[in-house]
Amino acid sequence: MTSQRNAFPHRRYNPLRGDWVLVSPHRTQRPWQGETGKTEAAAPVHYDPKCYLCPGNERVGGHRNPDYTSVFAFNNDYAALLPDAPAPEASASPLLRAEQDRGICKVLCFHPDHSLTLARMTVAEIETVVEAWTAQYVELSAQPFVQHVQIFENRGAMMGASNPHPHCQIWATEHVPDEPAAERVNLKLWREGHSRGMLADYVALEVEQQERIVCQNDGFVAVVPYWAVWPFETLVLAREPLRELPQFSAAQRRALADILSQLTIRYDNLFQTSFPYTMGFHQGPGPEEHFHAHFYPPLLRSATVKKFMVGFEMLGMPQRDILPEDAAARLREVPSTHYLGSRS
Repeated sequence: MTSQRNAFPHRRYNPLRGDWVLVSPHRTQRPWQGETGKTEAAAPVHYDPKCYLCPGNERVGGHRNPDYTSVFAFNNDYAALLPDAPAPEASASPLLRAEQDRGICKVLCFHPDHSLTLARMTVAEIETVVEAWTAQYVELSAQPFVQHVQIFENRGAMMGASNPHPHCQIWATEHVPDEPAAERVNLKLWREGHSRGMLADYVALEVEQQERIVCQNDGFVAVVPYWAVWPFETLVLAREPLRELPQFSAAQRRALADILSQLTIRYDNLFQTSFPYTMGFHQGPGPEEHFHAHFYPPLLRSATVKKFMVGFEMLGMPQRDILPEDAAARLREVPSTHYLGSRS
């Protein structure tokens, strides 16, 4: 039960990032009466001849996709990083600092069906995606200059996705990017101070308290974290202190597929829409690591009303109204089967 003290403005600490979020629940003390409108679902398009990710279609530069029937990975035709990028010119001023940053950018199509999302795929189909993620992670991590492999999905036009075809991106970078780097600093500090893993302790705490859990299975727990910034942000945590995908057993890969299915179905059911989000995994070989996924969805009150990070949040600190405990309850209470029913 959420304490009455939490009904007033307070700030919550994020031990992963080492920063704070302002929580203002007094602005939503009334029962939820916000807009709950939904978008009209268009008839599914299983194949789009103009889609550069569909099987058999042509991509930029004359590349043509094979007639793939499962997953399909290729080098991004519009890569943000290049494996042979030269070092920039040195500057005489310490205020103008630049470094070489080589990398490899890949695209992984989840399924040949243009109309699908993770929420509409079967657990077996998502398990095939997990296996492909693992293979790509191993292959890219083996490159001598690669220090980090970031797997992420931008789902929906609201999150800037340029194509609705089910896919993700995988960037292998010469340097560890800011977000996972900040997490690693704090994960190391926790381990040094407590002789235990931070996220292992956090999993145990969430399982004990129960109030922020959205869904779970034998291998994973999905929670709205205590320090969540986005209204329906979630954190997917391995129950065991697994560091990275190659460590997973077959049962753990299937459990990851299952929790991704459970969570994305609940997201879609919340406002009866194909829920937009940015999702990605943080993992690595270090002893401080604990495999986890972040889901950052923008929706706030309906399928068309989203949260904006503006004003005080850009100039001061993040702020949210709805308590994470209440957001978790709303996601937990929606049906566990997709509102559109099973695929025919």
